[in-house]
Amino acid sequence: MAKAKAQYDNTSIQKLEGPDRVRKRPGVIFGSDGLDGCEHSVFEIISNSIDEAREGHGKKIVITYHSDNSIEVQDFGRGCPVDYNSKYDCENWEMVFCEMYAGGKYGTDEGSNYSTSIGLNGLGLCATQYAAEWMDVEVKRDGFKYNLHFEKGFNKGGLKREEYSGRDTGTKIRWKPDIEVFTDINIPRDYFIDTLKRQAIVNDGLLFEFREQQGARYITQDIIYENGITDYVNETVGEEKLTSVQFWSAERKGRDREDKPEYKVKINAALTFSNRHTKKEYYHNSSWLEYGGAPERAVRNAFVYQIDAYLKQNNKYKSNESKITFSDIEECLVLVISSFSPGGLVSYENQTKKSITNKFIGDAMTEFLRHQLEIYFIENKAEAEKIAEQVLINKRSRERSEKERINLKKTLATGNSMADRVQKFVDCRSKDVNERELYIVEGDSALGSCKLARDAAFQAIMPVRGKILNCLKAEYDKIFKSEIITDLLKVLGCGVEVKSKANKNLSNFDMGNLRWNKIIICTDADVDGFHIRTLILTMIYRLMPTLISEGKVFIAETPLYEINTKAKTYFAYDENEKADILAQIGDDKYTLQRSKGLGENQPDMMNLTTMNPETRRLIKILPEDAEHTSEMFDLLLGDNLIGRKDYISEYGYLYMDDADIS
Repeated sequence: MAKAKAQYDNTSIQKLEGPDRVRKRPGVIFGSDGLDGCEHSVFEIISNSIDEAREGHGKKIVITYHSDNSIEVQDFGRGCPVDYNSKYDCENWEMVFCEMYAGGKYGTDEGSNYSTSIGLNGLGLCATQYAAEWMDVEVKRDGFKYNLHFEKGFNKGGLKREEYSGRDTGTKIRWKPDIEVFTDINIPRDYFIDTLKRQAIVNDGLLFEFREQQGARYITQDIIYENGITDYVNETVGEEKLTSVQFWSAERKGRDREDKPEYKVKINAALTFSNRHTKKEYYHNSSWLEYGGAPERAVRNAFVYQIDAYLKQNNKYKSNESKITFSDIEECLVLVISSFSPGGLVSYENQTKKSITNKFIGDAMTEFLRHQLEIYFIENKAEAEKIAEQVLINKRSRERSEKERINLKKTLATGNSMADRVQKFVDCRSKDVNERELYIVEGDSALGSCKLARDAAFQAIMPVRGKILNCLKAEYDKIFKSEIITDLLKVLGCGVEVKSKANKNLSNFDMGNLRWNKIIICTDADVDGFHIRTLILTMIYRLMPTLISEGKVFIAETPLYEINTKAKTYFAYDENEKADILAQIGDDKYTLQRSKGLGENQPDMMNLTTMNPETRRLIKILPEDAEHTSEMFDLLLGDNLIGRKDYISEYGYLYMDDADIS
């Protein structure tokens, strides 16, 4: 029987009431019902205490994270008003903890309470209470101590009040986020440290005491920045700065639109330049603007305009050289901006307050930063020169990297006829990537014997002509000019993984374009063969490490000795195998000779020892193998002269018998 369809009529419309407004839709208020939403609910409580401290009431906030995932926030401000409100004929605690859009932050004109508050919507405290499994509140003010208890959004027991003779005031709230509301309530310690640090940065001299329960003990960490953002910038760069740390401050007055009210914005900026560190952080009314908005646009506009003007005025550009971009500047810029304006006039993009859009604030910051930079460059000529030179270095490095990227894409571009494009490459017939094998062999002689010994259905041959470039020491532009390397990259088909600070977009790697199931490095079992093998492996490790991590790279073992008896031919791949074979032969007559190079072996011998899947020996290269090989190669053949000297001093005696010192 068919299931009846639900009716949609006048009785279908519903509304959420009370705690359900948050408990059933937490993402609307907190941005998510996951861990980040839970974290945001915590910040809503902390921000109320910060607003109180910024108003001049209390210089310390204590945050305790208990082992049962409950959080306690205690401030030493005036204490939240929770008693009777004659204006609304109800208890204040009912409005503050149980009503959406209620609080003390709506009168946000200059001079009113919380004129520059973090919170301004009257949602956070109530919403956090609604989203809690339980919440306990203690308020000290007006000679009384007040207590409240809530469970799943509902008050239990009303307001308890008793006289209090102590002189301290403030609010203490302890609650446990409800796992029925959030999918995860296990807030990591790093969240608290990071959040409190960001708030300490923009609230000069405010002490945050973080306490974390570990067993029966509480581990305490104090976070305070006496000089706010200036201390933070100094902490970020340490001694690794090109210029002195600057602190600029100003107030501006204006409006976002002609029909909008006029208001003030206070702007604080701390900055320096460094070729070792980079950072941009924006805060407004203590909220970290993760996405920036108006301040980010102001910084981009002002810094590009002023630094470009300086470069032009001082003839720093080469003839026909392109203009700098902001990416060239931000690569060496450490900048923190903290601004304040009346909270009721701030246009945040959403409740999570990660970006502001106020036109006046953006325009005011642009003008302020342009002016300050102009004066700074005039008064600090030596530092201006350093900034200009570093920005140009960044610009030219970026352009070189971009040019390399474009050239690389052109170089690696191949059509269907790969064999016609790569000299002496011998393809196989199969088009099935799951069975195709590529043998990378040394020289034309090995190409001839391997070509005859292979199974042409699925085995292809790529000869390496001459000594491959040392990819550990070479710069990318030199690497991609090497015909041997670019030919090999064309044959592989997957591109390269190049990590470059100057241009992160240089990477052109796509595992889906790899044309082979196995990439087999096949070289002679002598010193030259091992050297070539190491160079190829190092190239793959530096340019395409994913091929190794995905288990696509192998080494074909070639025999070191050929041992012939009247009845049988044996192959030994190392000294131990040779000894075992000779012990097996016993007193029978035999001939022993070094195995011939790949180019001298007969095709049937090559097939038997190196290419036949039934009889060959392949060694899969693991990431740790490649990393160790690369490290040793760098030690013995790279730029680490001190390391090489130490290694020879310690281990050189082991190789004295093999040394040619005649």
